[in-house]
Amino acid sequence: MEKLVKNAEFQKVYNYGKKTYGIYSLVFFLKNNLEYNRCGFVASKKIGNAVCRNRIKRLFREYYRSSEDKIQKGYDVIFVGKKNAGEKFKELKFQEMKEDLDKVFSKAKLFKD
Repeated sequence: MEKLVKNAEFQKVYNYGKKTYGIYSLVFFLKNNLEYNRCGFVASKKIGNAVCRNRIKRLFREYYRSSEDKIQKGYDVIFVGKKNAGEKFKELKFQEMKEDLDKVFSKAKLFKD
């Protein structure tokens, strides 16, 4: 998995990309004209303490790792945690996050046919 690291890369996706959202997350995406996807995972201080933020980002990374073969190549994708994910992070199961993100990705038409 390639990562988005620089602030300029994130800003480009935020400013020029499209976004779609679910119950627990926002997903920004932009075509990057590469052979692979690059990902960024964001959980701001608004959603909770460090334990909460790290758990949300771990769930995002695990979702991407498990679904990488279904997602179209050539995109920069940023996963952003929403506040209700932070409020529910102790009870939030991976399966719930997976179902939510599957809906988000299918709504955005980022899954392979």
